[in-house]
Amino acid sequence: MAGAEWPVHGRRQVYGSPWVEVWLDDVDIPGVGRIEHHVVRMPRASTTSVVTNEAGEFLLLHRHRFITGRWGWEVPAGWADPGEDPAVAIAREVEEETGWRPGRVELMTEYDAMAGISDAHFRSYHVTGCTRIGEPEDISEAARVEWVSEAGVVKLLTSGEISDGPSHAALSYFLGPYRLARTNS
Repeated sequence: MAGAEWPVHGRRQVYGSPWVEVWLDDVDIPGVGRIEHHVVRMPRASTTSVVTNEAGEFLLLHRHRFITGRWGWEVPAGWADPGEDPAVAIAREVEEETGWRPGRVELMTEYDAMAGISDAHFRSYHVTGCTRIGEPEDISEAARVEWVSEAGVVKLLTSGEISDGPSHAALSYFLGPYRLARTNS
């Protein structure tokens, strides 16, 4: 039967750390049968932010990701600690990673990044009214922190210089549906 839920008969953890867990779930796929399905679970809530200023610029970090071996631009992001409000977590992350203290933090959207294999759930926030408080606390997060014009952000997105999925999703959502919904309301 197409469109039916997959019954889960059991699950076992194969690997676990404070950052990621790998599980094998015993599932029954309608029309296929029972299989062991790999599931990547994220024990902490993931947060991203689109930080803008009154001039219409976006606060971005330029960094190297050793896993992909690529340099690129990203939005401030991070994890919420257990029991921590994700909005409070992203405010903390923005300040630690950029040296700018957020004024207003507003939820833009939530999404499941890889629903076919992972429970990675992201909350994306729009952050405004930032005040410069000094250098970033976490120097391992970025080689550069810069305010970039909207045209510059669009160029970075279309040229592939923003290849990080959560950054791409947050900025694209902000430039499209988020802004359109606010204009039409």
